Amino acid sequence: MKKLEDWVGNQISREEIIHQQSLDGFAALMDEEEPASNIVPPGGHWMYFLPTDRQSRIGPDGHGIKGDFLPPVDLPRRMWAGGRLAFHAPLRAGERARKTSTVKSVSQKKGQTGALVFVTVEHQVTTDARLCLTEEHDIVFREAAGKTSGSSKSPQAAPDDGEWDVTVTPDPVLLFRYSALTFNGHRIHYDREYCKNAEGYPGLIVHGPLLGTLLMRLAVNKMGGRELRKFSFRNFNPIFDTAPFTLSGKAESNDHCTVWVRGPAGELAVKATAEF
Repeated sequence: MKKLEDWVGNQISREEIIHQQSLDGFAALMDEEEPASNIVPPGGHWMYFLPTDRQSRIGPDGHGIKGDFLPPVDLPRRMWAGGRLAFHAPLRAGERARKTSTVKSVSQKKGQTGALVFVTVEHQVTTDARLCLTEEHDIVFREAAGKTSGSSKSPQAAPDDGEWDVTVTPDPVLLFRYSALTFNGHRIHYDREYCKNAEGYPGLIVHGPLLGTLLMRLAVNKMGGRELRKFSFRNFNPIFDTAPFTLSGKAESNDHCTVWVRGPAGELAVKATAEF
């Protein structure tokens, strides 16, 4: 049998024409007027190069079966742990682009909540003329609800020195529409009974990339609409659709800011840095 580490170096690529429909759909999701700009905004690349696993190849959580591109991790719960993005050149609707994904690392750890497996995937988005974006995507696999061997700590508190605050009220329709835009079948975002009974969560989970995109939008808007160059974020605690949450942040310099998501109990959900 192969070891999980043997998946390091595994690579897939997908090519497609960047279409305007998803940009218009995301503008609608953000309650903005159409038509949207033809330039893919920060985080908008997550609406393209989508997985198209056959229905017979879907696992019980709604994701594609592991063991093809991603290693066959024998842990049922999967979360978006964070990522690092670098924006090199604009990606526009109408262009033909290619996304190449490579498994960069696989590490097994034992945490206070039980066994963990971290997988980092590198993505590169290119057109015939240029490199547009590079990304490192961190995925964490965890034990089933009720199977953990330890107790979790109290959530870390979010910073209280933010200069910007924006309240977001999530609901099932928002989460479903984002899942539709990204062809995301993960049941934690739309199947409330599955969330509660299979994964032990109190409600639907707001997508990690959606939170990342909202933080990028906040950073860009508050930093004068400048062009985002780098964005790094880490997810600490999940956000559920059961209560409003807050996007917050502050400028650190003329070309750098820190942004974060504060949960309804004041917990730190996501923390990020943005460079312009």
